[in-house]
Amino acid sequence: MKIISWNVNGIRAVQNKGFTETLAHLDADCILLQETKAQAEQINKALEGIDHYHIYNNCAERKGYSGVTIMSRHEPLQIIHDIGIAEHDQEGRVIVAEFEQFYLLDVYVPNSGEALARLDYRKTWDTEFLAYCQQLQSKKPLIACGDFNVAHQEIDIARPKPNYNKSSGYTQVEIDGFSQFLDAGFVDTFRHLHPDTIAYSWWSYRAGARVKNIGWRIDYVLTSQPLVGKVKQAFILPEIAGSDHCPVGIEIDL
Repeated sequence: MKIISWNVNGIRAVQNKGFTETLAHLDADCILLQETKAQAEQINKALEGIDHYHIYNNCAERKGYSGVTIMSRHEPLQIIHDIGIAEHDQEGRVIVAEFEQFYLLDVYVPNSGEALARLDYRKTWDTEFLAYCQQLQSKKPLIACGDFNVAHQEIDIARPKPNYNKSSGYTQVEIDGFSQFLDAGFVDTFRHLHPDTIAYSWWSYRAGARVKNIGWRIDYVLTSQPLVGKVKQAFILPEIAGSDHCPVGIEIDL
């Protein structure tokens, strides 16, 4: 089973950049999108002509903001929207597909914002989102994919020193929040299979960062411990353009 996760930074914008052809090329069983920035009818229109996928959306109340979509060739047993906490459930950040053997979760974790204005909120989110993931995991194994908006270690960011505790996505609060997932038994599949590989999944649009590969690895596929041995590949696809993020994913025997 091939699972791809991609923050598209606006599904209507990426639609004009060869999106349909890219998805066909990726040929994944499940494609999880983040930051769709659209309402359900707009997303469904953008995905018209892409056959053989069941499509499920969770959109923000605020138009043109946030949003996650799961595309799956296999029809799930059920779809779950949000995490059940009103404070977090207005921005279309989580959608879960339940399958026979596992849950598949798509998340767009809140950014801490300019001048770290939302850092306190982010700390609360990380704790309560982890509790939700553990709740799912208590029933069956979980695969959690998405934009976690944090570079976890120095290897995951091109310029760690100037960004540490100054830039959203590389503060100790956010690093600790992500560490809690690993402490709880979730596995960062890419780092598990590629412990020393420098690879990034997001680049600023400024100063030619992508061309120079001055990037951050902030997009992840996490799995519950029982699934780790079934992960055959974990990959990042920087050659795929269309967004300031590139797709990440795994191949797993299920």
